[in-house]
Amino acid sequence: MGKKTIAIIPVSGETQRISISNDDRWVFTSDQTKPQLAVIDTATNKVKSWVPLPGTGYGTASTPDGRFLLVAVPPTNQVAVVDLASMKVVRNIDVPASPQEVLIRPDGKTAYVSCNTSGKVAAIDLADWKVQSLITAGKLADGLAWAK
Repeated sequence: MGKKTIAIIPVSGETQRISISNDDRWVFTSDQTKPQLAVIDTATNKVKSWVPLPGTGYGTASTPDGRFLLVAVPPTNQVAVVDLASMKVVRNIDVPASPQEVLIRPDGKTAYVSCNTSGKVAAIDLADWKVQSLITAGKLADGLAWAK
């Protein structure tokens, strides 16, 4: 069975990174021309809404319980936390310079954020929304993956 394009969804002239909600209901991508996050409805293949961000977003990841989406925001050196029920940023967490990618541990207790120009990965405790430790990763830390 061949793969084929089922829809082209106009979002922005430039976007960065894509993630999908745990229930497959929404796809998220960060607009690179404005500080906003596109929320695409997978049932209609259209942009459902835009979430204003504190700066241009980058990588995103949903918490396992489906309540929150974490967004790396490189210009402000923060991770924005979006409440997926209200589609609003409910907090910002300061991290080292140039956050890129967000990876959430399967148990939902910790989020890891690669911080490119600092060479660090910030480990954020999702119970209290604070950076619990910094892991030295080397220059240009970016992509993250979880191995079983």
